[in-house]
Amino acid sequence: MNDASPRLMQALSRRIRSHDESYRSKMLAMAAKLPDVIAMGRGDPDFHTPKHIVEAAKKAIDENQHHYTLPAGLPQLRQAIADNLRRENGLDYAADEVVVTAGTQEAVMLCMLALVNEGDEVLMPTPRFTSYDTAVEMCGGVCVDVPTVEASDFALVPAEIEKRITAKTKMLVLITPNNPTGAVTPPSAVREIAEICKRRDIIVISDEIYARIIFEGSEHLSIGTLPGMKERTITLNGFSKSYAMTGWRVGYIAAPAPFVAKLVEPRHTLSINANTPAQWAALAALTGPQEPVDAMVRAYAERRAYMMGALDDIGFSYGHPGGAFYVYANVEKSGRPAPEFCEKLLTEARVLVFPGTLFGDTDDRYVRLSLLQPVERIREAMQRLDAAKSRIFA
Repeated sequence: MNDASPRLMQALSRRIRSHDESYRSKMLAMAAKLPDVIAMGRGDPDFHTPKHIVEAAKKAIDENQHHYTLPAGLPQLRQAIADNLRRENGLDYAADEVVVTAGTQEAVMLCMLALVNEGDEVLMPTPRFTSYDTAVEMCGGVCVDVPTVEASDFALVPAEIEKRITAKTKMLVLITPNNPTGAVTPPSAVREIAEICKRRDIIVISDEIYARIIFEGSEHLSIGTLPGMKERTITLNGFSKSYAMTGWRVGYIAAPAPFVAKLVEPRHTLSINANTPAQWAALAALTGPQEPVDAMVRAYAERRAYMMGALDDIGFSYGHPGGAFYVYANVEKSGRPAPEFCEKLLTEARVLVFPGTLFGDTDDRYVRLSLLQPVERIREAMQRLDAAKSRIFA
C-alpha cells in the first residue's frame, strides 16, 4: 500500500500550525521507562468524581436519557448554571444567556470562531494554557503576550495590558486563577482592567475555570459583574477542575442573549451537543451537595502549604499561588535552565514536572508543580529532590 501521508501533508491548510510537542513527548517516554515515577506535571485532579454526580449519570442512562439535547444544552442545566453564577460570582445571566459546551476547551474554540477575524490581535497573559494560541491562530488571529512576573505573583498588571493595545486589538483573555502559575489577579487590578477595556473598546473573555479553588488571603472578582462590562464580557467555566470531571467534558459560555443566539448553530456544527448523560451529571453537580468540592479544596490547601514550605527549604522562590492547584517555581538556583532541570529531576529523582516553556513562557527559569498527588507523595517527591540535589544541581 502506498503511503498517502506526504500528499495529505502538502494539502494542510494554513490554519494548521506546527506546535512543538517533542519535549513533552520526550519526557513522557523517559518516564515510562523508569520505576515509581511521581507525576507532578498533570492538570487532571487525582480525586474521583463525587458519587452523587456519577449516580446521576447512571440514572440518566437507565432512564434512556441518552438522545440529543438542544444544541445549547439541557434547559434545566442552563438554568442551574445561571443560578450558580449569580449565587457564587454575582453574575447576572439568564438561562438563555448560557450555552453548554463539550468542555471549556470547546467554549474557547467557539468564542474564537465567533469573534476573531484575520489579523485581529488577542491579548493574553504569559505564561498560559497554550490551547488559546491554537484557537486564535486557527481563526487567523494574532496572539499578543502580556507578560506576568514573579515579583507581582504572576498577576496581570493593567499597565502591561494597556501598553500592548493597538488599533488591531480586539480582545483580552483574562484567566484568573491562572494555569500554570496559580495567580489570582486581585480585584483592584480587575477593576482597572475593566476601565481600560471600556475606554479602549476591547472584548473580554473571562476564563474562570479555577474560580472555586481560591485560597485564604486571595479573592476572585468576576469582571462581568462590574458596571458596563456585561455587554463586552464572555464568561467561560466548566466542571472539570472544581468537580473532578475532566473526562466528562462539560463546560459553558455565559454572555448576553443576542450573542449567545448567534453561537447556537456554530456550536451545533462542532459537536451537536455536550454528552447527554454528562449534562445530567453536571446538573447534579450544581444542585447537589457541595461538601465534596469543599473537601477537595481543603486537600489542595494542605498540599499547597507543604509544597511552599518545602520549596522555601530548598531555596526555590515562586509566585504566590492564590488559587488553582499549581505552584510555579523558580529553579534558577539549580544552575540549570528549566527544561534541563526537569530532565535531571526525572532521571535522578524519578519526579516528573514540566518547564514553563511548555506554557508559552520565554523565561526558562520556571517549572509548574501540580498539587495533584496525595500530600504523602508530594512529601516524598520533595524529599527525593532534596536527596538528589548534588546530582541535579549544576
